[in-house]
Amino acid sequence: MPDPAPLIDPFARAIRYLRVSVTDRCDFRCTYCMAEHMTFLPKAELLTLEELDRLCSGFVRLGVEKLRVTGGEPLVRRGIMTFFEAMARHLRSGALSELTLTTNGSQLARFARPLADLGVRRVNVSLDTLDPQKFAQITRWGRLAQVLDGIRAAQEAGLRIKINTVALKGFNEDELFALTEWCAREGHDLTFIEVMPMGEMGEDARLDRFWSLRDLRARLEERHTVTDLIERTGGPARYLRLEETGQKIGLITPLSHNFCESCNRVRLTCTGELYMCLGQEDMADLRAPLRAGAQLETPEEAEGLLERAIRDAILRKPKGHDFDYSRRVIRGQMPRHMSHTGG
Repeated sequence: MPDPAPLIDPFARAIRYLRVSVTDRCDFRCTYCMAEHMTFLPKAELLTLEELDRLCSGFVRLGVEKLRVTGGEPLVRRGIMTFFEAMARHLRSGALSELTLTTNGSQLARFARPLADLGVRRVNVSLDTLDPQKFAQITRWGRLAQVLDGIRAAQEAGLRIKINTVALKGFNEDELFALTEWCAREGHDLTFIEVMPMGEMGEDARLDRFWSLRDLRARLEERHTVTDLIERTGGPARYLRLEETGQKIGLITPLSHNFCESCNRVRLTCTGELYMCLGQEDMADLRAPLRAGAQLETPEEAEGLLERAIRDAILRKPKGHDFDYSRRVIRGQMPRHMSHTGG
């Protein structure tokens, strides 16, 4: 059979990147991501790992080339390596160019080597501070030493590591140079992210914590020669280089500099909801056609039913989000927590 037509949204953007949340659960409770006492989904509502395989494989058939596994914390889901093993077959076939994950690092000491053996080549680790006490404060339940052990295990397994740091005014401003110097010394990539208006952190708290990356960049320029890079990966980050160290730093600026014009991604939740935009509430239910397809007589019929549902959803992908912190008022706030859609 001929290859199916690629997924193209209404703004002529080809959808090549799927982020899939395999669980809403996490062993941390980061203050900007989750409430301290979260009510998690009943396990019966989650897609099985086999169903997640069928859904993700449907996207791969339609041209998705990059798959990022997220959570919650993806490595706390029971049996998660069977899902990575299933997705690795798309790496071996060449259909996927990259299989990767975003993690808090707490479980990397256990899973880094098996992930590398399956073809994972890099991981993103969320890390907002190098201070053990501040780390315990921001994560509520986390231990910095456990995460650093996981990062070392990932290095030893040959994984490339990118540190994702949420820029938080009054929290990690004073660690800007400590973080950049540590990443340069350890050979890690580094990306700073503006805190986004999602979940129930409280409007005043978000406004007080919002640190514009324009200001962060200005701080870097006080100590370094900063060069803008034209490099684009299809994702939201813009890159710069610190000439004194040669390191590349990414900036993800959903508030101070909208990046939606090049968005090539969609997000799938652990219950089968497809969010076409992180900053919009519109979503498509893919669990229903997935399970209805399982009752059809042939795999081809099931694949066709799922493909139509995916294509219909992509035709609803908006031009961009409505996040806005200007005039000291939060616009476009999403009531769902970041852990629901996996960032």
